[in-house]
Amino acid sequence: MKIARSLTVLGLVCLASAANAADRLTVYSYRQAFLIDPILENFTKETGIDVDVVFSKKGIAERMVREGRLSPADIVLTSDFSRLMELVDKELVVPASSEVLKNNIPAKFRSPDDDWYSLTMRVRNVYSSKERLGKLALDYEDLADPKYMGKICTRSGKHPYNISLVASMIAHHGEAKTRSWLEGVKANLARKPQGNDRAQVKAVKEGLCDIAIGNSYYLGKMLNDPKQVPWAESVEINFPNQDNRGSHINVSGMALAKYSPNKESAMKLMEYLSGDEAQKAYAEVNYEYPVKADVKPSKLVSSWGEFKADKLPIFKLAEHHQAAVKLLDQVKFDL
Repeated sequence: MKIARSLTVLGLVCLASAANAADRLTVYSYRQAFLIDPILENFTKETGIDVDVVFSKKGIAERMVREGRLSPADIVLTSDFSRLMELVDKELVVPASSEVLKNNIPAKFRSPDDDWYSLTMRVRNVYSSKERLGKLALDYEDLADPKYMGKICTRSGKHPYNISLVASMIAHHGEAKTRSWLEGVKANLARKPQGNDRAQVKAVKEGLCDIAIGNSYYLGKMLNDPKQVPWAESVEINFPNQDNRGSHINVSGMALAKYSPNKESAMKLMEYLSGDEAQKAYAEVNYEYPVKADVKPSKLVSSWGEFKADKLPIFKLAEHHQAAVKLLDQVKFDL
């Protein structure tokens, strides 16, 4: 009887531990705390499921490889498409099939195999000096035009944002034409690629270049930072390729970790992140475009005007990701 009682107590303890684990998730996130924490706090209030977040600017995939089956990660949040592809390529995620997710997120913004889902989108814009160039109606292809020699600033070609842009060019033009285009853009650079997207707009303000390549949401961030308002006010935001295929868009996203200990609760969080409340938070706090069709951009973002987005499905970029990296190496874009 004593043995039976001991086993019963032990069984109750194990059941309690399992229940507690199911009520706590671990998220590995490239997205910053100021954006993610309030959304996750609201999720916990609604569901009772606590969420621990591990924030990192890089190296999440490598960490998960080291952790293997012992990884505590339930969900991974990424700030761009390239990092989603890294997770898929390293076989660190598994399909997360859900009618809620499919209803909230259009097919062009999710994996055909349910391996990942987009949460927000941003445009890879071309910013131009108000003083020296004014508003421009141009295509990405025009960035290789010799008339812009010595006028363009950009961050590293190897940054995921630029890799995705190059991948989209390959999708539309093939590798040979994209290589020629890259060589033309490199010849037009005002300086060696460096800094982040905001640094390129600052360089326009300082007269180092007339054109900056950068994501749309950074304009919102600069307009809400007193020190950076002069940078933002020195440029026009231009949406490329409006007379043809539309502007290139990149996405932030999420994926279900391969060895998630709490897949059922993880699915609840993924569905919540795709819903109205979280989508509105992304739009208002970080000036990104929601992927859920019936959620509107913020007033500030809307003030930049409507634009035509490239209809190329996001998952198509994956087919050209490695080729884009190879081309950037071949033209020695960052040198």
